[in-house]
This record gives sequence, structure tokens and C-alpha cells, in this order.
Amino acid sequence: MAADPAPHGKAATLARRRRLLSSSCRLFFPEDPIKIVRGQGQYMYDEQGAEYIDCINNVAHVGHCHPLVVQAAHEQNQVLNTNSRYLHDNILDFAQKLSETLPEELCVFYFLNSGAYHGHLSSLIDISPYKFRDLDGQKEWVHVAPLPDTYRGLYREDHPNPAEAYASEVKRVVSSAQEQGRQIAAFFAESLPSVGGQIVPPAGYFPEVAEHIRKAGGVFVADEIQVGFGRVGKHFWAFQLQGEDFVPDIVTMGKSIGNGHPVACVATTQAVARAFEATGVEYFNTFGGNPVSCAVGLAVLDVLEKEQLQAHAACVGSFLMELLQQQKAKHPIIGDIRGVGLFIGVDLIKDEATRMPATEEADYLVSRMKENYILLSTDGPGRNVLKFKPPMCFSLDNVQHVVAKLDAILTGKRKAPCPADHVPRTQPSSYNGLVYSGEGGGTAELGILWTVQEARSSSGEGGLTDPGHFYFCLCWWGFPSTGEVGAEPLPRAMHAKLWAGVAP
Repeated sequence: MAADPAPHGKAATLARRRRLLSSSCRLFFPEDPIKIVRGQGQYMYDEQGAEYIDCINNVAHVGHCHPLVVQAAHEQNQVLNTNSRYLHDNILDFAQKLSETLPEELCVFYFLNSGAYHGHLSSLIDISPYKFRDLDGQKEWVHVAPLPDTYRGLYREDHPNPAEAYASEVKRVVSSAQEQGRQIAAFFAESLPSVGGQIVPPAGYFPEVAEHIRKAGGVFVADEIQVGFGRVGKHFWAFQLQGEDFVPDIVTMGKSIGNGHPVACVATTQAVARAFEATGVEYFNTFGGNPVSCAVGLAVLDVLEKEQLQAHAACVGSFLMELLQQQKAKHPIIGDIRGVGLFIGVDLIKDEATRMPATEEADYLVSRMKENYILLSTDGPGRNVLKFKPPMCFSLDNVQHVVAKLDAILTGKRKAPCPADHVPRTQPSSYNGLVYSGEGGGTAELGILWTVQEARSSSGEGGLTDPGHFYFCLCWWGFPSTGEVGAEPLPRAMHAKLWAGVAP
């Protein structure tokens, strides 16, 4: 029986997804997912035509559905698509074009068909700490060095030489492994750790680490999958932030390389390539380096050059950093602003002294931004770092609009009237340990003021004496760290997070 070609409504699509796909295939905004049907530039559109500003999709590097990239794929698809065991110019043109962006030592290319090595093979999970820590744990042949985080890591912004200090930690890890009779094969690092919380390693860290690794017989692998291709603005590759003389032994590329088309690449030196060839093992990837994928990759490079998107990323990213720094000065919940180009993290904290991650606040802020048609997400071990990795066509106007909305939420401009206001609830007054007094309650946490209005009983002096019936309304007031809403003191705290699963 043929499938119904008619488009499905959002609810029907969600029901079909739950029936046909595994729950391990997760959605953004799972409590209220968005059905996206179209993309253009830095914008995405839902089934109702609502336009969202995309602040997080670093895969659509030069913009969703860029016409030149779409055209390149279409034209090559009409002619030929086959594997790389036949002679074809596209794969060579693409390799040549990539080589012109890299240090001359990185001159041998292997093409793949997917975006990252931290995938779902056990061998790859084993070298991905954020994954293996939730599964079988760390294998004895894997050694994890401290994240070079100068905000909440071992060595912080007040350290005289954090690059040397963190590199010494790598040397210590190497020595420990050698004492166990192990040899070092490779050091893997994102040039700018993204899952780690939008971290910018201190300049000079990579060269010192590479020295320790190479002395131990290993190679240095720089992961540019999320941060390469001009995103950092100052350079085409993020590893170049570590100094002009630093050259990794291997560079991995993916995601942005194909603007959404499944393309990936490994660039390496002649020495590494010859060592692999000496094993006698053939490298072959059924789809890697096919003519269509290479045509797409070439088109992405052409667009980056013609539209000067690397310089654009430097300009727009600098403006975004400037406006976010102004927000940091204004809002104590912002602990740190870090990044370069269009790779920026906003670290939200509960307390300046301890720098405790404001996880719940970050999650709610992302949700509120979505309500304002701005797509953001969080990263970092505490899921408290707002990440900005938009398509490279993200504009100065987008920056002003997004930061203005962020500021409006943080400073407490009132939310539009909610149709769910004054919805009756029947939970008892002791629900989830809620504490309140008098006729109302409020919270200074996450900018939510909860007011509870009593359906008073005949003897209702002094609080909610009839716990079987009461009402709530949700008002947006900001982050009154002084314990006040406007000029009105807050009653005893009644935390919104205690209402998880109860509030509409």
C-alpha cells in the first residue's frame, strides 16, 4: 500500500516518529519539538511558516540550502556518481583546493562519507570521554588529559602560564602510561573543544603537547570537524590559533565541509601516509570521495572565498563578543564569555565564587529563546554553556536581535500573556516540598515569579487553607538577585523547578 503523500501535521509527525524510530534518536526541545520543513541562509522555517534564527547549526556552514552548493550537487548528480576506484577529476580538484588552505606538510588526503570519528563504533566511543563515561567506562589503553579550561579548570585565568601548566599535565599522563608498559599512539583534541564547553585552549598549548607526544612516539590529531573552514575568522583552521609554526600530524574534517551533505576528510603528512601504506592494508570507502560529494565540497570552498565568509566571521563574531561582554557586565548569571570568530560560549553560573554551573537556568533560557524564534543549545559537562555556532552568513542585524532578546529575558521584560494563566490545579499544598506563606509566593531563580492565588475557604486566614483548589499564573520578571521584583520584596522563595512536570 502506497504511503500517503500528503504532508503530516506536527502532532502526526511526532506520533509517527515515536512509532518508527528509537527513543535513543533524540530531538531538540523534546517537550515541544519543532517541525522544520525548510531552511535558507541562517534561517529555518516550521510547518506553519514561522521563521527561526539558527544560532547553532555549524553543519550548514555557508547557509542552509546555499544555491551554489545545491546547484553543484544537482549538476553532478545528473552526470555521474560512483566510487573513487575510477579516475575522476573532482576528487583531485577537491584535494588540491584543500591543500592550498593547509600547511604544506599536510599534503595527503583520505575522503570519507560522514562527519566525525566520535561515532558509534565501540572503538570510537572508547576515545570519546563524554560517551564512554555513561557506558562501560574508560579502557586501560585510553588516557584522558585535563581539559585546558582557564575558566573552571585546574589552571585558570590568573595562572602565569596556563599553556605550559596544562601541557605538563599531558606529559604527566604520558609518563604514567609508559610506567604501565604502554606506548603512546596518538593524542586526539578538538582544536577548540566544543562538547567540553566552547573552550579556547591557551595559545602555545598545542605545540608543547605535540612535543611531549612526539617524543613518546605518538602523533598529534587536530579535530577541525566543528571549528574549521574559516569559522574562527582569524585563520582558516582553528589549530592555527596556536601559532604559525604549529602543524598537526593529522587533521580531521567533517560536517561543515559539505554544508550538510555527508562529506568528511582526513589530511596528513607523507610520513604518516607512508607508514599506513607499509602495512599493506587498502583504504577504501564506498562513498568517500565520490564525484557528487567532491563537487559539493568544492562549491563550499568557492562560496567561502567569493563571499569572504572568513572575514565576515571575524567581523560578526567580534561584534557578538562585544555585545555579550556588555551583557556579562549587566547580568551576574553570566560568568564567562569566550570564543573566537563565530564560535562563542556563554558560561552561566549560579555563584561567582564557586562558578557552579547554572544548568537549569541555561535550559530554561534556551527554551525561552526558542519561544522568541531563536534556536540556541547548551554544551559543556554541566550543560550550562550557551553555544553560538551559527551558519557563517549570520549577520550583524542577527547579532543585535539575538542579544536584545537575551537581554530582555535576563532583565525581566514581561512575557506576553499566557493563555494558560489561571489554570486550576489540584495538587496539595505540600506538593514536592513546596514552601510558601501568606497569599503568594515568588522566586528569584531563573526569572520566574510564581504567584499562587488562593481559592479561599470560609476560614482562610493565613494561607492556602484549602489545598485542594488553587490557581497559578506565570509572569516573566527577570533575575532579581536582590530579592526584589521591581520595588516589591519577594515573599518566601517558591522555586519553579519544584514544579517540574506540573507547570504547563
